[in-house]
Amino acid sequence: MNTQNTLTLVNPQNGNLAFKVFAFETNDFFDHIQRNNYYTLIWIQKGKGKLKADFSDYKFSNNNLLAFSPYQPFMLIPENGLKGTAIQFHPDFFCIHKHQQEVACNGVLFNNIYQPPTVTIDENSQSTLQMIIEQMKSEMQNTALAQYELLISYLKIFLITVARLKTDQQIEARNATSNLQEPFILQSLKEAIEKNYKEKHTASDYAAILNITAKALAKIAKTHLNKTLTFLISERIIIEAKRELYLTNKPVKQIAYELGYDDEYYFSRFFKTNTDVSPQIYRNTVGFDRQSSLNAD
Repeated sequence: MNTQNTLTLVNPQNGNLAFKVFAFETNDFFDHIQRNNYYTLIWIQKGKGKLKADFSDYKFSNNNLLAFSPYQPFMLIPENGLKGTAIQFHPDFFCIHKHQQEVACNGVLFNNIYQPPTVTIDENSQSTLQMIIEQMKSEMQNTALAQYELLISYLKIFLITVARLKTDQQIEARNATSNLQEPFILQSLKEAIEKNYKEKHTASDYAAILNITAKALAKIAKTHLNKTLTFLISERIIIEAKRELYLTNKPVKQIAYELGYDDEYYFSRFFKTNTDVSPQIYRNTVGFDRQSSLNAD
């Protein structure tokens, strides 16, 4: 890596990464499981291959941008050389949830388990995003007044530009939901599940949050996602349980408790019902590390 192409701001209070921009010409950074405590944006400017994110495989190619939330596991398996730029920022530097009304990228770029974590950067946007990155790099080498504020402004523009691109690329899904009120409720439902899935596990919980009857909400979910409310809630809980099982050494009892289950055995039955294996068997037999070693054989 050319260190001149890496610029990092560190939080002076705790020494952790606050904001980082770097260019890469190899896959050395992403060839193993990443589970960072910050947001990561990876713009693949040249190269193609396979992305492993959570528990799915996706293809990526030239001018794809990949977006990952804190603690979301991912790794890249390229078919050839990679070249691109990455931006990483900690929630303490810029909080997506706090600025949701300004940026509106939560649920589009980040924290959306229903869509691939990829965006295609069209030709018109490439020059815009590259210009923003150059402005970021220039400002990171400038310790003048209000440096953080200016960097956050550039980051907002970058996120809004990419979020708009992804929204445009999902227009077919939007056309299938011509009633504007119902997609809005669906987005609100997804956000509510993301925010509350560790504490609230029933359909009636989310109906109350959204101020709609459980029956009406269930009908909307079934019509537009072809999934029941219970399935949507369980799906999010299971994804987090799987993350914890193979990326940490936490006991099953602790994982259950952190996901809102006081009874470890009830949680184990819930997990097995949804995955066909027990939590312990899943931990012992499935996961990025094991799959990667099997693929290498």
